[in-house]
Amino acid sequence: MNYRCSIFSLFLLTAVFSFAEDAVHVVAGGETVYSISRSFKISPEELMRHNNITDASRLQIGMRLRVPRGTGGSGSAEGTAAYTEYRVVKNDTLYSIARTNGISLETLRNANGFAADYVLKTGDIVRIPRSEAPRTAQEASRAVPAPLPRSTASRTVDTGLRWPVQPRESAYLTGKLFGVVLTGEKTEAVKSLTQGKVVSAGPYRGFGKVAIVEVTGGYLYVYGGCESLSVKEGDKVGPGTELGKLGIDAVSEKPQLFFLVYRSNTPIDPAKAPRA
Repeated sequence: MNYRCSIFSLFLLTAVFSFAEDAVHVVAGGETVYSISRSFKISPEELMRHNNITDASRLQIGMRLRVPRGTGGSGSAEGTAAYTEYRVVKNDTLYSIARTNGISLETLRNANGFAADYVLKTGDIVRIPRSEAPRTAQEASRAVPAPLPRSTASRTVDTGLRWPVQPRESAYLTGKLFGVVLTGEKTEAVKSLTQGKVVSAGPYRGFGKVAIVEVTGGYLYVYGGCESLSVKEGDKVGPGTELGKLGIDAVSEKPQLFFLVYRSNTPIDPAKAPRA
């Protein structure tokens, strides 16, 4: 028995130290054995052999591949990896990290093998695809969208419907943003119209604090203009759940909620969005 344990321990140590000599690449969407091997300057056959891959077509998003150091490229993980690494700090969300780096939330999840319900923890290491990540601080700042110009139409909002706040005034946003602006009472509770999951909760330049709720059917409900938030990323909410408190908009100097609804990344009329 002791002999078996010794053999197993030796095998484990050998595997661990062998793995430590390798760079690690997390497969992202659209990558192939050929594209990965080319970025690391090794042959596809060597990459497959090193990872015991017999069928290149079975590569899966989120799979971690070992890449031998010193083969072809610089020989260091930092010099050859197809991603950069970022350590999560307080208040970070997957959505905010993806937005800052100019990539989609789906791309970031796929690059890290995160499930749809994964919630970041402070200290987590997130891999950001190098080909898509901004390379300088200046580029990173440009990746964060500046507040969009706001224009409104005189079209009347149906106040007979249930809204996230009780509207005293209302108007439709037009132009690059499409949704409604609802003027309510300062610190009034902003309530979810639906059941869903919070996929982002935090500040957004020019719109105070924003909560984004993902709803079955490919919908995203955006609640912007909050002074404070009562939810965090990963929380499940239902109709009537308080998302936060309404704040004062810096442009209009009124307590205004910016309410937008998207389906499959296409804006839709919030008056026609499901309420359940």
